[in-house]
Amino acid sequence: MELLRYVTIGQYIPRDSPVHRLDPRTKLLAVLVWMVVIFFVRDFVGYSLFTVVLLTLLAVAQIPLGYVLKGLRPVLFLLVLTLVLNILFSGPAEGKVLWRFGPFAATQEGLIRGLFVGYRLVLLVVVTSLLTFTTSPVDLTDGIERLLRPFRRFGVPAHELAMMMTIALRFIPTLLSETEKIIKAQMARGADFERGNILRRARAFIPVLVPLFLSAFRRAEELALAMEARCYHGGENRTRMKQLAFRRGDVVAWIFVALSSGLFLIPADIWLTRL
Repeated sequence: MELLRYVTIGQYIPRDSPVHRLDPRTKLLAVLVWMVVIFFVRDFVGYSLFTVVLLTLLAVAQIPLGYVLKGLRPVLFLLVLTLVLNILFSGPAEGKVLWRFGPFAATQEGLIRGLFVGYRLVLLVVVTSLLTFTTSPVDLTDGIERLLRPFRRFGVPAHELAMMMTIALRFIPTLLSETEKIIKAQMARGADFERGNILRRARAFIPVLVPLFLSAFRRAEELALAMEARCYHGGENRTRMKQLAFRRGDVVAWIFVALSSGLFLIPADIWLTRL
């Protein structure tokens, strides 16, 4: 149950840094570009350069590295599963066999592929976490809405979609905290969530789901009442205290994103040739 406290997605860390001061649209589009670039990088050299850039941005944004690494704990099982599947399901014909497990053969190429895919997942988590760490929920909502505004002519409810996505992202830590409280209350009453096989552990979580859903519905109702009390009626005739505007820092950020993306995509053999 300690795993729940390591979930950092959706949390905002207030700082006065150049990354925090960027326009949310710049950060949203930069994250989308880098998420696409991550899938086009074909070697560890590109991912090494990507890591250096992310570490630099984390230092500039004053985000503790330990806090980012703590957020990787929930995906640790998925990382291990990805590594094991790539090792075991790479046949002997695909490379040098390291060891055998009955009909399965672990190959050197499978190990390298598993590490490559696993590290790709790590980069995706860190890039998306950097967005939520440095962007407040209000700014994130405004940024998403402004990016979706051109699609309103096609009937897309830009404001409502932005509000729903931001509320869902914001409530992830809240619901996880509520889940941890319910589990501790159940354990105080004698419930056991850590013994037995997988099916038994899954059945032990059933009593947790009912109070969790009730709590989620209660919070949703309270949020709806609070929004109605403040005369919220969607995005119609809605004004903002802070108007989004691109500044010099956003231009520098876009140049940096474009240059770094091109750098990540340079094949390793070109780097080796130049060295």
